[in-house]
Amino acid sequence: MSTAPHDPLLRFRARFPILETSTYLVSNSLGAMPASTADRLAEYAESWNTLGVKAWAARWWQLPIEVGNIVAPLMGAPAGSVSMVPTVSQAQAMILSALTFTADRDEIVMTALDFPSVRYVTDELAPKLGARVTVVPTDDNISIDAQRVVDAITSRTTLVAISHVLFKSAYIMDVAPIIAKAHAVGALVVLDAYHAVGVIPVDVGTLGADFYMGGVLKWLCGGPGGCFLWVSPEQSALLRPALTGWQAHKRPFAFEPVLEPADGAWRWLGGTPTVPALYAALDGPAIITEAGMEAVRAKSQRQTTRLIALADERGFSVHAPRDAARRGGTVAFDVPHGPAVAQALLSRDIVIDYRPGAGIRVAPHFYTTDGELEAAVAVLDDILATRSWEAFAASRPVVT
Repeated sequence: MSTAPHDPLLRFRARFPILETSTYLVSNSLGAMPASTADRLAEYAESWNTLGVKAWAARWWQLPIEVGNIVAPLMGAPAGSVSMVPTVSQAQAMILSALTFTADRDEIVMTALDFPSVRYVTDELAPKLGARVTVVPTDDNISIDAQRVVDAITSRTTLVAISHVLFKSAYIMDVAPIIAKAHAVGALVVLDAYHAVGVIPVDVGTLGADFYMGGVLKWLCGGPGGCFLWVSPEQSALLRPALTGWQAHKRPFAFEPVLEPADGAWRWLGGTPTVPALYAALDGPAIITEAGMEAVRAKSQRQTTRLIALADERGFSVHAPRDAARRGGTVAFDVPHGPAVAQALLSRDIVIDYRPGAGIRVAPHFYTTDGELEAAVAVLDDILATRSWEAFAASRPVVT
């Protein structure tokens, strides 16, 4: 199957140098770096080198909001409503620190398929905050039944903290009934959007969640260290995170001993920002916006549908939704000797990743050609046929 003719999104390939040297199918883990990001990082170094401390006033201090404004259109958020923080774990901790748990409202609802890092911070903080975590199980390790989440929400629930798109399977959660039930009992909802923004169209106003968080690391091609947090205007005005810092002060350079929280997105910042990561995050989201989310989504659905067909033809067990409307940008499938096969693919510059319980994850993006998908599966066939995976059978890589 050759590349579909007249694919206008392929005009962006030239902006991503790694596509010239590898078949890059891992944008669900780390998006390809735009060539211009090297220029942005050079700008950071030059500003530090030539301006020194004056760089803060020139640009650095505003960067968490400047980058947030670049990401905001990709989630249907207005300018000035998105904060940039270093990690989603920190964003989750900030949200938890802003809530009050009581003896009769002490419950946090999560699911068995949420990303572990978010679970870790919640599990560790919950008992210190007087809260407990209820985990909704999965029946198939691919999806979470929305009704089971709805049923888990009670008058004791203070927060529902779940994924918008599940990281292992790319299952798009049916969040509408969950949000409706949570709000009906007076609970708030935070959605982890790491596997949503940049690969599916999002409008936070329509979704109705109270918090929406994710990062530019993956589908937004913005590198590590840049994560976004949107808080509804209503909740942002009411809440006051205890995990905070001087950048969240209304008058930070007054150096007052008592915090007076800033308004809007500034309230959800922390200490001194991670400036190099914010420079790295400038261009990727802007390119995705230029490409257009409707076009990105349509191509993603077409290519992931083809990947499922290729897996089915080979008898691989697919760990991804069959319904394209419920599928994000990734297709995971089990192959014999999966971890070793994944390492063999990487050795041939077929860049994928492997996750226990899901298998090999393949994630085409807007810059992927159809031919690359066919070629990657052909290499996989060869690895299995020649047993070249055996060279990696004893491999125990630190990062998979």
